[in-house]
Amino acid sequence: MKLHSLELSGHAHRARLFLSLLGVPYELVEVDMAAGEHKSPAFLALNPFGQVPVLEDGEVVVPDSNAILVYLARKLGRTDWLPEDPAGAARVQRWLSVAAGQIAFGPAAARLITVFGAPFRAEEVIPRAHAILSLIEAELGARSWIAADRATIADIALYSYIVAAPEGNVDLAPYPAIRAWLARVEALPGFLAFPRTAAGLHAA
Repeated sequence: MKLHSLELSGHAHRARLFLSLLGVPYELVEVDMAAGEHKSPAFLALNPFGQVPVLEDGEVVVPDSNAILVYLARKLGRTDWLPEDPAGAARVQRWLSVAAGQIAFGPAAARLITVFGAPFRAEEVIPRAHAILSLIEAELGARSWIAADRATIADIALYSYIVAAPEGNVDLAPYPAIRAWLARVEALPGFLAFPRTAAGLHAA
């Protein structure tokens, strides 16, 4: 397998984290987005959206971080990470949608401002981040994992941009259940940390 990635991308980290947790060997290909490599004809042939990550598995090409999580779990028969029963699969899908929606437009967007200089409005995205974190805090107040009685790809999809939320000036101090959950994810065998930047609340 080959993973086209960007070290500071939370979306790419989801894929790298899950591959590490699964113990799957792969070739890591860093995409030089600052040089526009993601807009090159070769990369656009893999993903016309010009986004990382992209997984190549032989002749199969899988763009999109959440799609990669689903693909790996299904290919490897890891029903512990992605349940097959309708209710369990639906619970996981619900949180994959949150990762692609409220997380992307909340804590991820806030971090894009400070780390990459994205033209979002902090006064809009930071309250949006706290709104979804408050909902997740309530969910995790009653259980250890977000979608099941064990870690699933839903937890992986949520982890990266939540742990990095302080880089976007989103304080995690008000969320003890989330902070305990982050520690549980980080205690999983094979865990791979998301590189931390000195931005936002982590700035010196």
